[in-house]
Amino acid sequence: MLKDGTYAAWYKTPFDQGTGIVHVADGQIWGRDSLMTYHGSCKIDGDRFTATVSTKRHTEGRATVFGVYDELTLDIEGTCPGKIATYTATSGQARGVVLQGTLILTEQSAAAPEGTGQLPAFNPGRLPKLPRRPR
Repeated sequence: MLKDGTYAAWYKTPFDQGTGIVHVADGQIWGRDSLMTYHGSCKIDGDRFTATVSTKRHTEGRATVFGVYDELTLDIEGTCPGKIATYTATSGQARGVVLQGTLILTEQSAAAPEGTGQLPAFNPGRLPKLPRRPR
């Protein structure tokens, strides 16, 4: 099941490939990559999900993975049986181009344990000694 959280995204079309960050929460989906921002809504039904996402270019430069399109509406269908989702996306603006992608749920690292007290005073005399070299 596609869970609320932050995902690392990888995607490709016949033209190019890319990576980005995607956030999912409360039926909404949004994110960005090096060229585009994206936002929309998603519906989750067990291990399957669908989403409609609008994209908008934020940085000029190279072409997007769809070619020359700066703004698209993507229709996404995918499955997420665990922490990794796979999906395909199409767009009416780029007919015939299919995007294939993967989302990987990022996990929060465990919090560092709190200190148990003061650190001992620094004593350079306790450092290991290097062997003496003849001069």
